[in-house]
Amino acid sequence: MKTALQIDLTFDQVLSIVKQLSKEEKLKLSKELEKEVIDSRLSRLMDTFKTDELDLKTLSEEVEIVRQQFYDKKSN
Repeated sequence: MKTALQIDLTFDQVLSIVKQLSKEEKLKLSKELEKEVIDSRLSRLMDTFKTDELDLKTLSEEVEIVRQQFYDKKSN
């Protein structure tokens, strides 16, 4: 049986703990924090573009239009 331990820490306390880490541990922590920020930004970005208006048919039609435009430019 696992028991979760929860401790309330201030930012300054966390910062003090981080300063005690080795360079390698700080780098690892930095990468983990960066991943978390990137995941959050990506989720927000995906939510921004989420729509029910697009379907496969509409996407395929748009792709074909763009392909034709590229083809026409290359042909000229």
